Amino acid sequence: MVVQHNLTAMNSNRMLGITTKTQAKATEKLSSGYKINRAADDAAGLAISEKMRKQIRGLTQASANAQDGISAVQTAEGALTEVHDMLQRMNELAVKAANGTMSESDRNAIQNEVDQLVTEIDRVATTTKFNETYLLKGSKNGVAGSLTYATAKAYTANSALGGLSASGTVSVAVSTTAAGTTITGDNNTTYSGKNVTVGNTTYVLVEATAKAAGATGDKSSVKEAAEKLTSGTTKAFTSMDALMSAIKRDTSEHIKTVTSYTEGTAIKLKIEAFADLNDAIDFSLHVGADSTDDNKINLNISSMGARGLGVNGLTITGDNDDNATAAIDVVADALERVSAQRATLGAVQNRLEHTIANLDNVVENTTSAESAIRDTDMATQMVTYSNNQILAQAGQAMLAQSNQANQGVLSLLG
Repeated sequence: MVVQHNLTAMNSNRMLGITTKTQAKATEKLSSGYKINRAADDAAGLAISEKMRKQIRGLTQASANAQDGISAVQTAEGALTEVHDMLQRMNELAVKAANGTMSESDRNAIQNEVDQLVTEIDRVATTTKFNETYLLKGSKNGVAGSLTYATAKAYTANSALGGLSASGTVSVAVSTTAAGTTITGDNNTTYSGKNVTVGNTTYVLVEATAKAAGATGDKSSVKEAAEKLTSGTTKAFTSMDALMSAIKRDTSEHIKTVTSYTEGTAIKLKIEAFADLNDAIDFSLHVGADSTDDNKINLNISSMGARGLGVNGLTITGDNDDNATAAIDVVADALERVSAQRATLGAVQNRLEHTIANLDNVVENTTSAESAIRDTDMATQMVTYSNNQILAQAGQAMLAQSNQANQGVLSLLG
């Protein structure tokens, strides 16, 4: 019997330490819900589960990307739905104007509605966007949604009008025609009004007439004066609306709208051009967790403005049905282009819906695999925890008993 070393107590203490450490790990796993809380817990399992986490989070975002793509497609397709409706109305009007019972004034009235519809088609194309990305403008030099007006600028570039600005508009000052201006070929009448030169044509607004000095006959009316002034490159009108309509009709292939406004004491015309025909917009949707091209879904949307559809400058006016009859085919071609684009967008949307379903399925199954590696099996761990709790209590009792074992030496010492 020795007293210097209590090996029984040392053994009990060592086993109690092991039990305490095991119980501490069990407590950590139960409280965190993870059986891998640090690399030392399972180095290989940690590396595998982190790769799975990368895939899970990447695929989850890819699913969100695809859903954003569907939203963008629906935005573009919704806008084209309205374009379709407007083209159908234009077709209806063209067929109506092609009827021989229509007079020239009837066709002029129909043309006014056609012009408004064409303008609205171009406006829809140049303003429809999703998350600050223009969808129907097309792209210029690879820049999506970039617009230029080079065609209109080339058409109208002259000393009288100048070029169109970056916004596709230009302001033209309307000059006041001095009172007392003599009408060529009419010695009895002078007129006053305004004029503006667009391209090579001068448009005159006759506002009033007066009897020429020394004239013996009657002066012409405003309407008669306008008729007498109209000759060659000069066209005269009795209202500003008629003057602006004439500018629009004469340059209908390039000019979308002509409006008037007052700036100070001056009257000005605002001329807006159709956007140039741009290349199709090309943007890709990233629908995977990796960087490979297979994870890209490319989407192309053609320029859907008036030029892109070929309806800029659509004319149905005239004293016969020739223009209106030709317009029917132009509108038919535009309808076919819009139908083809909408069909493409619908097909892409269906594809994206399948993509989302597949991505969500992969995320679910990969999460299940990652959970098997990383998550704590609470039932199993509770059994371990309970076992260690019993062992800890037993170890503490045995350590107390071992410490009492050496007390027997005292009986020998008497």
